[in-house]
Amino acid sequence: MLAYLATKGQFLRDAPNIEDKVKDAVFKHLNLRVGPAEYNSWRNSLGNAMFHIMNTDTIPDDAAVAVEYRLNGRKFRIDFMVGGTDSSGNESISIIELKQWSDIKFSDLTDHVRTIVGGGVRDEQHPSYQAWSYLSHLSNFNEYAYSNQMNINASAYLHNCLNAQIVRDSRYNEITSKAPVYIKGEIEALRLHISDVIHHGVETDLFREIDAALIRPSKQLADAVGGMLEGKEEFVLLDDQKTALERIIEATNVAQDGQKQVLIINGGPGTGKSVISINALARITSDRLNARYVTPNGSPRKVYESKLSGIIPGDTFKHLFTGSGSFWDSDEDAYDALIVDESHRLTMKSGFMKNLGENQIKEIINAARTSVFFIDEAQRVTWADVGEVRTIEEAAELAEANVQHLTLDSQFRCGGSDDFLAWLDDTLGVKPTQDHYFSTERFDFRIFDSVKELEATIRDQNKEANKARLVAGYCWEWDSKNDPEKFDIIIPDEKFKMKWNLNATSQTWIIEPNSVNEVGCIHTCQGLEVDYVGVIVGDDLTVVDGELMTRAEKRAKSDKSLKGYRKALKESPIEAELKADEIIRNTYRTLMTRGMKGCYLYFVDKNTSQYFKNLLSTL
Repeated sequence: MLAYLATKGQFLRDAPNIEDKVKDAVFKHLNLRVGPAEYNSWRNSLGNAMFHIMNTDTIPDDAAVAVEYRLNGRKFRIDFMVGGTDSSGNESISIIELKQWSDIKFSDLTDHVRTIVGGGVRDEQHPSYQAWSYLSHLSNFNEYAYSNQMNINASAYLHNCLNAQIVRDSRYNEITSKAPVYIKGEIEALRLHISDVIHHGVETDLFREIDAALIRPSKQLADAVGGMLEGKEEFVLLDDQKTALERIIEATNVAQDGQKQVLIINGGPGTGKSVISINALARITSDRLNARYVTPNGSPRKVYESKLSGIIPGDTFKHLFTGSGSFWDSDEDAYDALIVDESHRLTMKSGFMKNLGENQIKEIINAARTSVFFIDEAQRVTWADVGEVRTIEEAAELAEANVQHLTLDSQFRCGGSDDFLAWLDDTLGVKPTQDHYFSTERFDFRIFDSVKELEATIRDQNKEANKARLVAGYCWEWDSKNDPEKFDIIIPDEKFKMKWNLNATSQTWIIEPNSVNEVGCIHTCQGLEVDYVGVIVGDDLTVVDGELMTRAEKRAKSDKSLKGYRKALKESPIEAELKADEIIRNTYRTLMTRGMKGCYLYFVDKNTSQYFKNLLSTL
């Protein structure tokens, strides 16, 4: 959606009062109110900096100027665009990302810098990366832009910055080659960059076409996504998986001209929820519909991004895979389909401070014609998780959506043994049942008396394919965070000591080459899998008088998954204890079901170890 639109000539005439005109346009067209900081930035960036850039005969007077173009379905806005035709008569756009930054330093984050924003020093995307990501989104998703093979370039203009040493450092060469960065005084250079694609004006019709265009992935993009799945046996769907996929495609097509659709797909660990999600994404985008794979967990997205780095460019990946907190300010039906994996991990509010939006479930349903929720309520593992079938149904009813329920029964993890999962659910008290016939002959399940022996076995299994990992319940503090020389998980009796995986590469820990030397946690392995998983069970799971119990007080103080427990304990102790009990049991269930070929356990509490051994011996 577009706020301010004019020819270059009109923009120059509006420049003395541009902040007022843009403010009115943003409210009228985008329904947004802005504060004094943004209002003043328009005066400085548009009325001053861009006025001087545009006040030249090298850019035609009838070139189009667009200010504050909101990318469909997203909160991001392109600051400034110039439209026209190039020397060959092709419709063209030049995107300019405007920054008032002056004091800029290096960041430890890739493609980021550090600067003062909002009164504090923060890591921010390099402005060239931001400009390039906007170009990528426009050229890959705006149907008018890619259908007409528009010539689009992008740049960043730091009009208060006097020194380009940081922003043009060699570490940023890749992104500055795609979108050059200009600083104060480089007026002629930026004019040349704009005029490189803008030779003739086209009045404002070009941006009106862009604004009115459908948001659909380009054919090339869809081919890339679909191609990553074709012919790969591990992605072939079987039985109820295939049925679920076809139901998703059907619902997406129905919703194009009909009622909003919501699919709730129940499935335990290993039933193919993620595989179906990605297949659905490939199918829907191959039809050039606007879809996203959504997950509340950052680790799966980072792992997929790493795996697909040679197939899908990083900026394109980010337009297809996103977090669940991205939709709190989305327009209604901005997407054709949102495919939500790990829906049990959805929360009420979004943002780093958890202060944005109202309810992620409601916001996702509002933002999409078709919403697909893959859910396993027994994998809710933090206090903030609100993903339940009932809450999704209530939100769908409020949105007057048609609701479908599907169930994935066959699981393909844990040696394909449904009986292991049933036995584990019964043993942990997650879903008590006697209807199982688990045998260790079908799945390599062992209980170790020695944590050192467990570690050695995992290391040995890891030699084959780097797919064996140690994980643990969150019962040990993260001491190595403040002192890298310290160890976190220490079991003195066996002289065992290892560190948590919570470091700079924690989100891709499960596939990193040296991760066998660290212990993973629930936050970096949920939604992912390995061949063999070794689980260190802390003393938050214990046996009292022959009954399996949980002890929330044994969780590490740094464990944010129980944040809210102590307050709730004072207000409603029985409900708080029950909720904490469920979270702890769910956590171990999730950890113990990460293995495709085997699961090995070590219990800190010897009584609990014997309890599991006794149940195992009766099989």
